[in-house]
Amino acid sequence: MARKAARSKARRSTDRPAPPPDGSTRGRIVEAFMALLAEQPIERIGLAAIAERAGVTLADMRGEFSSPLAVLAAHIKDIDRQVLAEIDSEMDEESPRERLFDVLMRRLELLTPHKEAMRSLMRSVRRDPPLALALNVMAARSQQWMLTAAGIDASGPKGMVRAQGLALLFANVLRTWVNDDDDQTHTLAALDNQLARGQRFAGLLDELCRIPEAACAFRERLRGVRRRGRESDHRAAM
Repeated sequence: MARKAARSKARRSTDRPAPPPDGSTRGRIVEAFMALLAEQPIERIGLAAIAERAGVTLADMRGEFSSPLAVLAAHIKDIDRQVLAEIDSEMDEESPRERLFDVLMRRLELLTPHKEAMRSLMRSVRRDPPLALALNVMAARSQQWMLTAAGIDASGPKGMVRAQGLALLFANVLRTWVNDDDDQTHTLAALDNQLARGQRFAGLLDELCRIPEAACAFRERLRGVRRRGRESDHRAAM
């Protein structure tokens, strides 16, 4: 799997240039926020500092975002969109695990210019539980799209559980990625191992989801038996 993903990564690096920076007010604000995040903890970044770095007025800032966390959410959404815009059609015949590997490696590629910002954010998350919870909500929502991009069902309660599991899985990979070398050898191994664990979890989840379905079917059969018994007793009484 790692070899296939590495080939896909190399192909994308040569055939798909990185998207140019967004020159819109929104794009400038997001880029300014990520630059500041690389320099200092998110809890020290204020709206005025972001506006100043972006070269926009506070009125412009307010028109786009209400808080630094909202800017972070916009950055995550931008990464989602870029991943979804570049789904590799050559992976269609591969297994779901291979496709998900490819999708997540593309996500890591897009995050590479912001590695220092991600390292800073991860340090803040470790000491700030409310921030960790807020980021987890964003991450789970994002991973629903990554599952969908890989052709894996992310709808309904089971999809939400899968997305949450993938968010935790990807967070574990990020801990390796932020300290990995340019060749990403350790990241590839970490992602492969995490997906192997996730695949076993997904298999268990599928089995657990069958339990309530089987229980419902048994309950319906039991109701039918009882209904037929009452009808038989009623006929006998007549």
